[in-house]
Amino acid sequence: MKTISTPNAPAAIGPYSQAKVTGGLMFASGQIAIDPATGKICGDTLEEQAHQVMRNVEALLAAAGTDFDHVVKTTCFLAHIEDFAAFNAIYAEHFGDARPARSAVGVAGLPAGALVEVEVVAEVPQD
Repeated sequence: MKTISTPNAPAAIGPYSQAKVTGGLMFASGQIAIDPATGKICGDTLEEQAHQVMRNVEALLAAAGTDFDHVVKTTCFLAHIEDFAAFNAIYAEHFGDARPARSAVGVAGLPAGALVEVEVVAEVPQD
């Protein structure tokens, strides 16, 4: 098993890893809209935060040697389920035709007052 750690995504704010790779799959911890350069939530709107979340996910995927096209499953948490359509538009920009399996749920709260959190499972192509 390999631990993924990159300065291009937020550092873990608890006793967990940014991601783990095992059996050809990367399991990423949930990403919120923390700017890795500042350690602070980036943006006040769902749209701003969703774009930052996707940049963080992309950084983890790259650190593991994979990309959005190899994501097989996502779990998406929204602080306000009524933001579902706006989130879908941003999600589609990043995943395009890859269309991984997905769950999306409204939750009572997210860490640091975030509006959205996304975790992914991705295939890591073998050399």
